[in-house]
Amino acid sequence: MNKTTNSLNWFEIPALDIERAKKFYETILDITLTNVDMHGSKMAFFPQEENSEKVSGALVQSKDHTPSMTGVSIYLNANPDLQTVLNRIENIKGKVTVPKTNIGENGNVAFFIDTEGNHIGLHSIS
Repeated sequence: MNKTTNSLNWFEIPALDIERAKKFYETILDITLTNVDMHGSKMAFFPQEENSEKVSGALVQSKDHTPSMTGVSIYLNANPDLQTVLNRIENIKGKVTVPKTNIGENGNVAFFIDTEGNHIGLHSIS
């Protein structure tokens, strides 16, 4: 890896109920996830462009994936304004834990707990 490559290639968000998690993320981010069964895991892929260098990931329900509020933090893209995403979270049974917080020239961040019990960050430029 060097400074011209992505530090992150792929992410997986653990789920206990893949359909519930899929509905949650589709609703708050206003996107469509694609269901895939792979190697004994139920997955829902975030939108991605085939053969691009852009980072993407999936929700995963498997015996090896356990939702958690501790451990690695990921920040999902909430551009253009993360407040729009935050406004949807509690209506779909998530919980905002850190409201929209300005981090200066790097934009804004927030954190929430999803329907599966994961602690996830959001980031937006405005």
